[in-house]
Amino acid sequence: MLEELQHENIVIGMKQVSRSVREGELIQKIYIAQDADQVMVEKIDNLAKEYNLEIVPVETRKKLGKMCAIDVGATVVAVLK
Repeated sequence: MLEELQHENIVIGMKQVSRSVREGELIQKIYIAQDADQVMVEKIDNLAKEYNLEIVPVETRKKLGKMCAIDVGATVVAVLK
């Protein structure tokens, strides 16, 4: 899983992922940090379910950010097809 996010075309962040989903970009799966604000997690979870997208939970924002090779935490990351 670590290499996938470092070598794939990804979109990072709540606003960017939400926009990508709504604009119809082809998304393979969405990673969601479980320690993020619960309201944000529920919003992106509902959006992913509405568009039948695979959801992959990740323990922490810090871990998700590290998986994406960025120096800050990430709440949501989408892997584009």
